[in-house]
Amino acid sequence: MAVATKTVAETCAAARRAVRELGAASTETKDAALGGIARLLGERVGDVLEANAADLADERADGLTPALRDRLALDEERIAAMADGVRAVAALEDPIGEVLDRKTLESGLNLTKLRVPLGVVAVVYEARPNVTIDCAALTIKSGNAIVLRGSHYAERTNGALAAIVREALVEVGLPEDAALLLAGGGHEDLAELATQEDSVDLLIPRGGEGLKRALKDVATVPVIYAAAGNCHVYVHADADLEMARRIVVNAKTQRPGVCNAAETLLVDAAVADEFLPGVLTELRDAGVAVVGDDRARAAAGGVEVGEASEDDWGREYLDLKLAVAVIDSLEQAVDHVNRHGTRHSEAIVTRSEDAAARFTAGVDAAVVYTNASTRFTDGFVFGMGAEIGNSTQKLHARGPIGLRELTTYKYVVRGDGQVRE
Repeated sequence: MAVATKTVAETCAAARRAVRELGAASTETKDAALGGIARLLGERVGDVLEANAADLADERADGLTPALRDRLALDEERIAAMADGVRAVAALEDPIGEVLDRKTLESGLNLTKLRVPLGVVAVVYEARPNVTIDCAALTIKSGNAIVLRGSHYAERTNGALAAIVREALVEVGLPEDAALLLAGGGHEDLAELATQEDSVDLLIPRGGEGLKRALKDVATVPVIYAAAGNCHVYVHADADLEMARRIVVNAKTQRPGVCNAAETLLVDAAVADEFLPGVLTELRDAGVAVVGDDRARAAAGGVEVGEASEDDWGREYLDLKLAVAVIDSLEQAVDHVNRHGTRHSEAIVTRSEDAAARFTAGVDAAVVYTNASTRFTDGFVFGMGAEIGNSTQKLHARGPIGLRELTTYKYVVRGDGQVRE
């Protein structure tokens, strides 16, 4: 059984012991472990789907929204995509041991700056069991041990996936405790995990603002918040409106339950009357509930638009719901995004290079798009193999957290007897 029955402290200490061996493993050995994970995912599809069906049928999943159930649910295609992601990580260059700088000092000392693993990474996540595999693949390749804490309503699925990872580690002679899974507990267990200063080098929470607030109150270990995505699409006055329609519909409906889906549409007043009736009709036909300000409702062309409250501008719906506002200028759009956004992914649709440049320079977000859907913010899509999450802060990582974001560096200094006078 991959789910840890030890205490949180004992589990983290076991990961700390395992990382010493994993951190020294060769690229070939780590890649072999990843190959084993991909192979076992193919061989154990039935076991994983059986565990997932049990989780979906469990009463603990009864209260999940349709979007969260979609995030929890697996099928053969999604499991195959997990395996593809693992193979993609294996194919990436190993960052460990990379020489970042090398020089000879005035003293004659030879200084080398080397990329090294962080150590033990803990990840707290909700609903999406593919995170179990993505995180394990990235940490194994980067020489880090991982402690995973998933949702209680995905416990069986995460257990089946973590067991695959541990088996693949053992097959190549690496310690199975380099990947450990905690049972989804309460706030007390979360607080204990966030204070394991002797064992945990980095904690990455993947979840909403509630999880972020809970950890901010108690965490004593370093934290990178892969938090909420209140993403915007701004349709500029000089936009290609057909292009804008496709981008807006895709950003909202392609997969609404994920953090890079659009939650707010901003439309320049110069094109609102022409643009909004058509796009709102298509969104309505796709099942999207729309709320808007007075100007958006007036320009809706008969499409039903509810009245937006002040809270709607800051909401991450993770569902088929969208807030719409009509604004007067690019500067007003930038101000709205920076005031209400979560610094995740923002987009402008425009034919004006000047407007695009001003928007991308003015918006404070990890990823800013010109004439493209926000749905592309993803480690796999960005060529990183996978991601542990998408950082909405600026230190130590920003945007998708991949291999290099899971490393630090050390200085190695070689001398021939020098002493400092």
